Amino acid sequence: MASIASDIETAPRAQPTWRGDALVLLAIVATALIARLPWFGFPLAGYDEQLYSLIGQAMNQGALPFVDVWDRKPVGLFALFAAAHAVGGPGPEAYQALALLFTVAGGWLTAVLARPLVDRVTAAGAGMLYVLLMSVYGSASGQSEVFHVPLMLAMAVLVHDPAHPNAIRRALIAMLIGGLALQLKYTVAPQCAMFGLWALWGQYRRGASLARLTALAACFLAGGLMPTAMVALYYAMAGRLDAFLFANFLSFFDRAPSGAGRLHKDLLAGLVPLAVLAGGGLYAAVRVTLPRDKPHYAFIALWFVACLATAFLPGTVYRYYFAALVPASVLLALPLLDRSGPARWGPLVLVMAGAFALVAPLSLPGELRERAAVYDHFAATIAQSSADSDACIFVFDGPSSLYRLAHSCLPSRFVYPDHLNNALERDALGVSQEGEVARILATRPPVIVTADTPLTPQNEEAKALVLGYIDRGYRELAEIEIGDRTIRAWERRR
Repeated sequence: MASIASDIETAPRAQPTWRGDALVLLAIVATALIARLPWFGFPLAGYDEQLYSLIGQAMNQGALPFVDVWDRKPVGLFALFAAAHAVGGPGPEAYQALALLFTVAGGWLTAVLARPLVDRVTAAGAGMLYVLLMSVYGSASGQSEVFHVPLMLAMAVLVHDPAHPNAIRRALIAMLIGGLALQLKYTVAPQCAMFGLWALWGQYRRGASLARLTALAACFLAGGLMPTAMVALYYAMAGRLDAFLFANFLSFFDRAPSGAGRLHKDLLAGLVPLAVLAGGGLYAAVRVTLPRDKPHYAFIALWFVACLATAFLPGTVYRYYFAALVPASVLLALPLLDRSGPARWGPLVLVMAGAFALVAPLSLPGELRERAAVYDHFAATIAQSSADSDACIFVFDGPSSLYRLAHSCLPSRFVYPDHLNNALERDALGVSQEGEVARILATRPPVIVTADTPLTPQNEEAKALVLGYIDRGYRELAEIEIGDRTIRAWERRR
């Protein structure tokens, strides 16, 4: 925190007082509560976080990720959810509270990075915009971006000033933070690389020799890889290094890319708000008001490019990946939003109002509570139907949180429905999808859950196995509307 305070002191205007900083933090906290509290306790905010929660709770019961429960995300992400549930209990409130803390931290760090370019009030607006736009881009609850983006912001705060007297020490700390972020999502690698190169460039500008730069680069790389290396060592000592390597690295290349490619019209529409912010800020920086700190603004622009690489690195790109672009987009927009510019308060007020307008329909408390109550009843019906069976329920397509809410055991280490029903995953699991589905069906699940509308291209053979098995021995138990999909539960005939 001391280093952050020193960054704030570089602002071109009057030295900020602790009262001013406290007001900035208060504004960011209030914005975060407004945007995120309606989602507290809502178990259907996103499909991915339900899996992370399920794996985290399994870890608390002794399960080993990639061996007993499977996904290709790094183990650090599951460890975060495990820690949240160990402290806060099994409900979604546990990881949502942790996500709230990370969001406030991200908003504060955005304000810190804004101070070399604008006054404290505009910087506070930038921090609030970060909070709002993270919710707009799918991180209103517990998506992985809500955790790794603040770590990227922390790296940016530490390395943005290559002339800092403690620049090397700060860069080394930043690389270690980047290593931790890699254990939340490997796609942050382009940003980590950019921050490392920026720090090395700063040392080069200060006259560092080639030998020193090489040694620093090696130290940066070692710090960044250390957390992943420690995890790999743990799995090697447990005799399961093969499972770690396959899930974390090899399976990524075995997954088929989406037929829509990395960029299509729906994704382009999702990019519009960020493109307007970043493009408007760049235009203002060139044609209206030059940035107060040109090197700092250039740093932000380079970071934006690295964030684009993070968002588009996977073979299949989803809209919520664009949350990685939020802080750099907001900071690039500062020449446009600066209340001391020619347009005064106008742009900042309009953008803030637009961001609140985008968030409001996503977080209506009454609607979310009603949907949660219907879902709880659906899960309770499944729990009652399966209570007398020793077998596990099978969610072939639907929310994976049903396993917890229905008090069911897990029928497979592949508990994320997408892994067994998605045709893109056919050759990426290390096992046959159809074979694993047949094995689960052979256990005679008391309840099978399906959906009428798939989210992804389907493995038709696996789907036919499930529907044929249902036709031969199951009857409809209950159904629920989730978004534009009908989720049905089928109970085994007695």
